[in-house]
Amino acid sequence: MSPTIIFLLQLVLGYVAWLLCFGTYIMPRLKAMDRVAAHRAIATLNSFRFFGLIFILPGVVGPHLPASFATYAAYGDFATGVLAMLALLTVRVRPLFWSFVVAFNIVGIVDILLDYYHAIQLNLPAKAGQLGAGYVIPVIYVPLLMITNVVAFYFLLRPKPRSKITASRPGRAAQQGSRPRAGQTSS
Repeated sequence: MSPTIIFLLQLVLGYVAWLLCFGTYIMPRLKAMDRVAAHRAIATLNSFRFFGLIFILPGVVGPHLPASFATYAAYGDFATGVLAMLALLTVRVRPLFWSFVVAFNIVGIVDILLDYYHAIQLNLPAKAGQLGAGYVIPVIYVPLLMITNVVAFYFLLRPKPRSKITASRPGRAAQQGSRPRAGQTSS
């Protein structure tokens, strides 16, 4: 098999494997979390995107890795990682937190799409060996990042679940899904 076919096959299979794993193990857990906790988990994973700077590190990638690909990939990942870290740092200031959540996911998706565009334009699959140690990023790490960015938007755009209202007994008002705390009486 040619290096191009191997690279493309591994890229596609990276998405397939992560989608299977995500659907079976990760998505059910994220759905069970409240919105903030789910977005914090996604931000935590994306905060490691500073690792993309490896594409501009001499000696780690090959000398013939196209600079136009490497530079965009490195700094796009770096920006996404910093925005994800800012989201994690501002979780107690909810308007800032949500702004950074939206920002890192938009920047993250745009970065990956631009990287794919540049990779196609530069025929990167034929030069996949120039990725050196960074080869695992596009075939293992990028599919997971793209999936989490898409899932983040799914969580941002889906309607908030309504709180449960229990049926009231005659003479009592409906109670909203909670029981009286110790020392409190219900009316």
